[in-house]
Order: sequence, then structure tokens, then C-alpha cells
Amino acid sequence: MRNTLRILSTLLRYPDADVQQAAGEFAALLTDECLLSTAQNAMLQPLIDQLASGDLLDLQEAYVALFDRGRSVSLHLFEHVHGESRDRGQAMVDLRDRYAAAGLEIAAAELPDYLPLFLEYLSVLPPQQALAELAQPGLILAALAERLAEKQAPHAAVLLVLAQLAGAEGSAAEIAPADDPDDLAALDKSWEEEQVRFDAPAAPGAEAACPQAAAMVARFQSPEPVRSPAHG
Repeated sequence: MRNTLRILSTLLRYPDADVQQAAGEFAALLTDECLLSTAQNAMLQPLIDQLASGDLLDLQEAYVALFDRGRSVSLHLFEHVHGESRDRGQAMVDLRDRYAAAGLEIAAAELPDYLPLFLEYLSVLPPQQALAELAQPGLILAALAERLAEKQAPHAAVLLVLAQLAGAEGSAAEIAPADDPDDLAALDKSWEEEQVRFDAPAAPGAEAACPQAAAMVARFQSPEPVRSPAHG
């Protein structure tokens, strides 16, 4: 399960040369671990192929245009839960504490609610606990899958697979509004929805992060600190 979660994390990150070099191995690693079905692996293949063979600058520009120019498909989970309210700060602290309890160190510039980082945290937990914690934002994952599918983004497959693993396929929460900064009514309505909280404590005896034998991990994944690539 560990490699699968780390690959899903990587598929959602800003693409760089290391990710592109390793992408060709993802399909075999996913098949070997047997967590996902044949159909789920097939859903992920277009994005894997795109990362492996696409022009890197084009991939980076597309990523920024998709994820960094609006809130509607933000990969920061609490953006869809707390918005800019004070509750978000405490939720960040609580989540960071859970990472620390699992033996993970987060770079100072990281936000704990960044989905790829959350998936790396889940990858060091026992499988049953990892799936239980993944289920907590399951409705948000399902909603993001729908939003990305509407944009015809290949990343929609990753969110759909995560929603399926979380048991949330076919359900969705109200998340950050569509990217229309002039639609104040939609913004207000978004934050009137009941908040979804991440309340489960970190699992006792959670596994400490350790290097993987897989080439993906050897090339660009280190157990500590847990970081996401900086990008502009």
C-alpha cells in the first residue's frame, strides 16, 4: 500500500525532471502492489504516460494553470473545509502534530493540508489506519474528482481512485466555489456549509518512514523530511 499512496501523491505534485524520469516505472509498481484494480490502474495510465513522455515545460505550465490559478480544485484540503477562518489555523496545527507523531518532519514552507503531503503521511501508517484516515476527507476527494473531470484534467483519475479507496465514490461535499472572484454570493454560500473535520488521532505504533527499494523512491522520495516541490 505504501508505494501506491506515494505514487498517487507524486501524480498530484508539480512535475519536475525527477518525477518525469520515474513515471515510466509507476505502472509496474502499482501492479506489483495489487492495491488497485485493473480498471483503476487503467484510469491512471493516461496521466502516467503524459508525465513520462510529455514536454516538461508544457506539463508544468498546464499544472500551474490547473491548480495554482484558483481555489475550485485546490489541493489544500482545508481550503474546502475552513476557508480563511481561524479554525483553519488550529486544524493545521492538529494535522502537523499527527504527522510528527508518525515520525514525519515537514519543511517549514509546507502546509500540512496539502493533499500530496497528506498521502505521504498515510503511506507510513498501517494499511487499515491509512484507509480510515483517507476516508475522513473522502467527500472532498469525490468533489475534487468531479471538478477535475469537468475540466477534462487527467488528474481527475487520481482523485477518483482516492475517493474509491475512501469509500466516497458517488458522494461529494460542497467545496470551494468555482473560480469567479466577482461571485460574492457563491463565496458566502460556500463557507456557510457544515464543516468537515479531520478528527481521528494518529495511530499508535505507526510505522516510521523508511526508504523504499523501488526505483521511484530511490530517485526522488526520501523518508525525512517530507516535502513538496516548490514551484512558481
